Amino acid sequence: MELKQYFSKTQGTGVLATAAASGEVTTAIYAKPHSTADDSIAFLMRERLSYANLQTNGHASYLFLEQGDGHKGLRLYLEKIDESDDAELIAAMTRRHLSPEEDRAKGPKHLVRFRVTKVLPLVGDGQVPE
Repeated sequence: MELKQYFSKTQGTGVLATAAASGEVTTAIYAKPHSTADDSIAFLMRERLSYANLQTNGHASYLFLEQGDGHKGLRLYLEKIDESDDAELIAAMTRRHLSPEEDRAKGPKHLVRFRVTKVLPLVGDGQVPE
């Protein structure tokens, strides 16, 4: 499945799940991921609990529930590759329209990139349709 195409044409709600080194799990609403040239995905992350968890446990899961009737969507299993603090790159990838002052007040942002290790449909354990 071409994730870049899927996320560009599909509306819905995403939830990122991460776990601390101790195993304590947290979930947070996250925007659709950015697709990168090497088939990885990336999220802009502020210094909150999900980001902190990824510093000690690089595994995460992203659930995307498609807008509309029924239970359609995807589950992505992720492994952290790296992160960047490149301000120009982060600014270019920022989707929200905050003033620079409002953006700074919310705290630093990091671009965290993941390898997608598995893609499953939202419900069941079958194959994801192309």
